Amino acid sequence: VLASLPLQMMLYFNVYYFPVWCLAEGMMLQLKYHLLPQHYQFLLVAAFLILSLAEGSRLYLGYVGNLQEK
Repeated sequence: VLASLPLQMMLYFNVYYFPVWCLAEGMMLQLKYHLLPQHYQFLLVAAFLILSLAEGSRLYLGYVGNLQEK
């Protein structure tokens, strides 16, 4: 199996930094949520959820795909 070591290292560190990013972004969202108009509140929550799900699936697929050379 010939996996890309630099890609694997970046994915490995990103897996550990992703929860820190989620926590910091969630705390910032909570702090400014009540100061925003309702349509911005909806957009912020939707963007946060979409980005979190996309990043989680990107990390999983990258990790599995790199180890299986796909």
